[in-house]
Amino acid sequence: MKRLLLLLALLLLVVTGCGQQSVSTNQSPPEGTGGLQVHFIDVGQADAILVQSDGRNMLVDAGNNGDADLVVDYLKKQGIDKLDVIIGTHPHEDHIGGLDAVIKNFPIGQVYLPKVNHTSKTYKDVLVALKKKQIKATPARGGQNFALGQAQVEIMAPNADKYEELNDYSVVCKITYGQTSFLLTGDAGVRSEEEMLQMGYNLKADVLKVAHHGSHSATGKAFLQAVAPKIAVISVGQPNDYGHPHRETLQKLAARGIKVYQTAQVGTIKMISDGKQIEVKTTR
Repeated sequence: MKRLLLLLALLLLVVTGCGQQSVSTNQSPPEGTGGLQVHFIDVGQADAILVQSDGRNMLVDAGNNGDADLVVDYLKKQGIDKLDVIIGTHPHEDHIGGLDAVIKNFPIGQVYLPKVNHTSKTYKDVLVALKKKQIKATPARGGQNFALGQAQVEIMAPNADKYEELNDYSVVCKITYGQTSFLLTGDAGVRSEEEMLQMGYNLKADVLKVAHHGSHSATGKAFLQAVAPKIAVISVGQPNDYGHPHRETLQKLAARGIKVYQTAQVGTIKMISDGKQIEVKTTR
């Protein structure tokens, strides 16, 4: 009797193990790939986003000039010894201020910048840092795409050669990992949003990094409807001179029942995706 019970137990163990190994879907990343992590680093009234997938690292913006040490230290604390991709969304100081320090401190792979001339010292510092390392930036344009580990990155803006507003040159990228997706918008305004809608891009994403720190100059109703996010992140400092995030933007998000995280309120936001679900962690 004891021998029979033992045999039944062993048979059950084998059957259970096989069942676990067979659980997979075509839309989810293979097991053991390590998942996707997106860090919205708290850099006050600025942007800095770290994306990690299967040992590959991408940095989108790097805060103000005064945030350089903060961003570099944060990357080092994550154990990063190389950045495979850097995206500087546009030449404003609150987005590329710390990029020159990042370029100096880490081996760099591909660099994407919008094709726009700008004469600020901050922008020149970035170009000089790239030149010293003999790195040639790729002009970012809607329609480009590349892999970051098991994640796919699609650049959806800019889509024109000239804009009146520097913000509209912002590089907008969508990161897809399994069934989950993140849309990072820089400071792209309504004109850029309209162009993306006209291009017919699949803008739908679970997480939207709200453009321009929640300004009313972005996040139009048609664009927000196309993205249809469950979660919105606003990278912002409080207090700030611009009144960000603007009430109009917060009302649009609230009307759609979107969960909003502001770095000014919760600190650095870390999101972890297993390809099906997104876990959110905040530092406060």
